[in-house]
Amino acid sequence: MAELTIYPLLFHTQVTTPLELDKHSGAALRGNLFAAVWQRFCHNKAAPSCAACPLHTMCPVSALVAPLREEHIRGRDIPRPYILLPPLEGNRRMEPGETLTFGLTLFGNIIALFPYLALIINSLEIAGLGKRLPDNRGRRGTFKIQHIEAYNPVNGTRQTLSQAGKQHIETPTLHVTRVDVKQRAATLSAEQITIRFLTPTRLQHEKGLVRDPAFQPLVARLLERLALLEQEYGQGDGLSPSQQWKELMHLASEVICTNNQTHWEDVGSYSSRTRYMTQIGGICGSATFTGNLAPFHELLVWGEMVHVGKNAVKGSGWYRIESSPNRINHEKPQ
Repeated sequence: MAELTIYPLLFHTQVTTPLELDKHSGAALRGNLFAAVWQRFCHNKAAPSCAACPLHTMCPVSALVAPLREEHIRGRDIPRPYILLPPLEGNRRMEPGETLTFGLTLFGNIIALFPYLALIINSLEIAGLGKRLPDNRGRRGTFKIQHIEAYNPVNGTRQTLSQAGKQHIETPTLHVTRVDVKQRAATLSAEQITIRFLTPTRLQHEKGLVRDPAFQPLVARLLERLALLEQEYGQGDGLSPSQQWKELMHLASEVICTNNQTHWEDVGSYSSRTRYMTQIGGICGSATFTGNLAPFHELLVWGEMVHVGKNAVKGSGWYRIESSPNRINHEKPQ
């Protein structure tokens, strides 16, 4: 399977002014990150987009938030080198002093740009997050980052990277590799698993939108996403043998959903930069799949940590496998 290194990070913050989040706040977090990186490091703000900027091949803004490759086989855009992990509690309002935790996962060689992320912490805090509130004179709620840590969701180990009041921020060395994925995969049932879709999961299959849980579309999108991430940020070429993919797709067609407890959630994501509303809704809830699942164990575990489907960068397509008492110890942002 993949040769990709993953760096999961957690940001533990304290709310400083009233802050109100939508039910699915991943898009807001992504917008906050994009704005902070763009404001701090873009040297050609007159360009309408990264694609139109002649500096994009050497620019951290492009590499982090809008990676491009003219020679890429799928066109100019390639997968983003990170995903956000939003709080999962849904709509809620937080008052000063309360705790807000969210995650950011970096992929592979993009860890070399971590110092740029360390330099935008103050911008993230000042820009605020969530809805504009009358309490804040029409501004978003703000927070103060108390500490940042890297963690391994398989074995639970942690590395403190920064603490409030200290200037120094360490570069993450704690990460997840194929060895960890294999360890996690060994705990899964070979006959039946339940997948809980924590955030809206939007899958396209054979040019159509998948509105009910089906195993083959899930496998197809996971294979595609993992290959592209490995190609751009990993150690391999990201190109699995077509025959192997064909065999996996055939096996996936024989796995059936035996208990569907999912529903569709419509979610819109508005970009103040483009002034355009994008639909990012998808499947939420749990689905139990039955069949020969052993060939898919590692693939499904990778999917837990890289997400799947459209808008993964905004926290969409986040799921957990629930098939044994030794399930993965993903942090649940508060």
